[in-house]
Amino acid sequence: MIECFFDCSSPWTWLAFHNLQPLAAELGVPVQWRPVLVGGIFNAVNPSVYESREKGVPAKQAYLRKDLQDWARHCGLQIVFPPRVFPVNSVKAMRGCLWLAPQGLLVPFASAVFEAYWRREEDISQDAVLAALCQRLGIAPAAFFEGISQPSIKAQLKANTDEVIARGGFGSPTIFVGGDDMYFGNDRLPLVREAVLRRLAAG
Repeated sequence: MIECFFDCSSPWTWLAFHNLQPLAAELGVPVQWRPVLVGGIFNAVNPSVYESREKGVPAKQAYLRKDLQDWARHCGLQIVFPPRVFPVNSVKAMRGCLWLAPQGLLVPFASAVFEAYWRREEDISQDAVLAALCQRLGIAPAAFFEGISQPSIKAQLKANTDEVIARGGFGSPTIFVGGDDMYFGNDRLPLVREAVLRRLAAG
C-alpha cells in the first residue's frame, strides 16, 4: 500500500526513511522501497534545484538548514549539512539497495549508507566506503560489486527513476499510498498516515 521512492543522497530522505518504518509498522502495512537517482529526476523535471543551491535566497537557505537540524534533533538523528562531499554520486549505493532487496537487506544497507554519509561524512561514491559497509553487514564486497554491475540492476534503477517522474514525482522522497496518492517529503508523513487509515477503513 505504501511505496517510497528514495535516494540516500538526500538528508530529508533519511528523515523520511527513518520515520516511515515505525509508521508502517504501527499501521500494519508494508513499505515497498523503490531506489532512484534523484539527480536524474532533477535533470529531467526539476533543474531549479541546482539554481537554488547557487543563487537561493540567503535567509531561506539559512532557515532550511535550521529546519533540517530541528527535524534531525526531533528524530534523534545526527545530520551534518553540508557533508564534506556534496552533492555525492550515489549510483553504486542505490544499485546496491536494489541488489540487496531480494536478500532482505535493503533497509539495513540503506540505513548504513545514510549513517555513513550524513553523520560521518564518508564519500559513499567510493568503493572502499561501500566495501566497509558491506563487511559490517556480513555482505561479501566482491559479490556486492559484481551484483551491482549487472545490467538488470542498472536497468531497474533507471526504470524506477523514470517511473517516479512519469507518476508526477520531482524529488526524493516521493511516497505513494494506494498507487496514485502522492506525497513528497518527510513532513508529509502525518498525511500519509491519514491516507493509509482512510484506505484501511474503506476496506
